[in-house]
Amino acid sequence: MNAVDLRLDHLAIAARYAATPEDWPVAPRFNPVDRWYHRLAVADDHEVWLLTWLPGQGTDLHDHGGSAGAFHVFAGTLTEDTVSIPAGGPARITGRELGEGAGRRFGSRHIHRITNRSSRPAVSVHVYGPALATMTRYRIGADGLEVLTVEKAGVQW
Repeated sequence: MNAVDLRLDHLAIAARYAATPEDWPVAPRFNPVDRWYHRLAVADDHEVWLLTWLPGQGTDLHDHGGSAGAFHVFAGTLTEDTVSIPAGGPARITGRELGEGAGRRFGSRHIHRITNRSSRPAVSVHVYGPALATMTRYRIGADGLEVLTVEKAGVQW
């Protein structure tokens, strides 16, 4: 059996941060207008973000600009909708609910959106490797997946 290198396992890193909230440099905050986020840590090969989600808050469909990653639900429940495009078929969205303690790894070509569809606030820890440089936002149109914008780190977030 091969050992997993926990330094490179984004979900293990997210779970480790979620297990020690007393070490976070800030306490989670909630913004009634939009989800709140704060970068907890940055290393040569990854970065760690803390996000909060009030009921109804979420992201658009997006990717992570070639970064792989993971997220761990620290509190509450989040729904992740992922996009798949079958050969010759229309884009399809599949939803999955993740409750407190659940997590999800994703690859560098992953397109998804995350939403708090519950009636309670949620908190999550996200890890991206390498650190995010860009994020592309999408919509599903008549011709399939369409690019809306490409956002750059340090400019749009």
